[in-house]
Amino acid sequence: MSMSSRFMVIFSRLPFRLGAPAPGPESMKRGLPPYPAPGGLPATSLRVDFVRPIGYKKASTGLEEATFHGIEVEALSKKNRGRPSLDSSLSYQVRRNGSIDSPRASSRKDAMNIIHRGFRALAAGLLLSMLVPACGAAQSAEPALSLKETIEFALKANLQIKRSGEDINAAQANRSSNMTNFLPTFGTSYNAIHRNEERTSPSLLSGRDIVTSPEDQYTFTTSFTQPIFAGFGIINQYKISELGLDRAETSAKITRQDVILDAKNAYFSVLKNQKLLEVSQQTVTSISSQKEVSENFYKVGLSPLNDLLQSQVQLANARQQLTAAQNNLEIAKTQFNTVLRRPVNTPVSLLQELDYTSYTETLDACLATAQKNRLEIQVADMDIEIAQKQVKLTEKDYFPTVNLTGAYARTGDDWQAHGGEGISDSAGWSVQATATWNFWEWGRTGYNRKEKLARLAQSKYKKSEVQDAISLQVKQAWLRTKEAETNIVTIEKAVEQAKENLRITEEQYKEQVATQTDVLIAQTLLTQTETNYYNALFDFKIAQAVLFRAIGQETLE
Repeated sequence: MSMSSRFMVIFSRLPFRLGAPAPGPESMKRGLPPYPAPGGLPATSLRVDFVRPIGYKKASTGLEEATFHGIEVEALSKKNRGRPSLDSSLSYQVRRNGSIDSPRASSRKDAMNIIHRGFRALAAGLLLSMLVPACGAAQSAEPALSLKETIEFALKANLQIKRSGEDINAAQANRSSNMTNFLPTFGTSYNAIHRNEERTSPSLLSGRDIVTSPEDQYTFTTSFTQPIFAGFGIINQYKISELGLDRAETSAKITRQDVILDAKNAYFSVLKNQKLLEVSQQTVTSISSQKEVSENFYKVGLSPLNDLLQSQVQLANARQQLTAAQNNLEIAKTQFNTVLRRPVNTPVSLLQELDYTSYTETLDACLATAQKNRLEIQVADMDIEIAQKQVKLTEKDYFPTVNLTGAYARTGDDWQAHGGEGISDSAGWSVQATATWNFWEWGRTGYNRKEKLARLAQSKYKKSEVQDAISLQVKQAWLRTKEAETNIVTIEKAVEQAKENLRITEEQYKEQVATQTDVLIAQTLLTQTETNYYNALFDFKIAQAVLFRAIGQETLE
């Protein structure tokens, strides 16, 4: 640290706007803060300003003063031909808002302590400036997720997609089951009969008793049944199961598209609330600095009390909005983690998506694309086909059922059924065709058919409802996309205008040309404009994602 009668260098970490000119003595005379804090960014600077305190008369004291924030500074005498004299110095306590306490006498030892404190502050500031980036790098070690990665993680973890996969497995099993109805059925049976005594009867030729039924009788039978005609019931049932499999696969694709949309909504909601939180933080910082300026002006009588009260009320409102923005961001992160099926408190780091591409498709083109691509319409068509097949399935009872059956039987008086005494035919086989027809059931078949026809009509009405709903969804999504896109173009210019308006108003207030109310209005205008811009930007991205879903277009980015 070097000192002379003209300057003294002291380290300080202060909020100031980058590139802003250093205030001169004249501004300090009027009680303005040495740094234009509103809207500024924290930075580290080595700064020296020589000003005169308010109400200070150089001729009476012969001293010049150095003013800094938050550090005691030395007022050095100009005796001994301009060489600094620590024996005859005055110490000033300068607050962060720029106000100066009354001077107090200081000894050489006190002055040296002040210098040592300055060195310690400098060392601590340098150490802090090196540690903060290191801590930030450690916290950002987890890679940020892109939109594509978010969608892929959501698709892998989503339970609805897993349930859809099980629906497909069930439909495949049902189809395979109905396939077996075309094939013959094989069966076997084994019977054992024990009688209280064997049955005999006299022989017509010899007159002796012969065994007609042994005391123990065993029968082994093997049979098959092959459907020949079932009134087209088997083929219709199989076609219904095939349609059910197609429907399950299409429904799984619909679920996939819904998950993609949910992932996009969660992703852009987090980014949107992050930007709104930044706006709220900047607003609180700017209004806090403006409140300090108002306090300084009020203390020296340059502004009335109501200006200070206005800034305090505005700051309280800004802090309330900041709290709401913080909570909204946490809720958005929780929803994001829920979509990815991660613990709700998992840190969320996302790549910024601040660019946008204008959407050029017309509404008619989107409507045509939706009617062609929407899977919900395909599902509705499948439901109609299933209902038609079910009508034909009920008509099977109008026809007889024809089956071909065959059997091989073996009978005996031992457990191996190898014949024996009293067994006239120990083994044999037979084939027969059987036709069965219930020709009168009191209108049961007709009533069942009427029920299925009513279900068919419902399916057709449902398809019309789906088409109307899709057209409505497409138009709403298209209009919202165009609205958000128009707002982006409009507000993008307004943000720069609001920033410049705030800067000019702040400068005018420092020169006492504008009032405190003007500054607060300008700050509110900037906050609202930035909020509208980020709302429009991410509303456009969300609306475009909804539009892609509405027209049945699957995109991962």
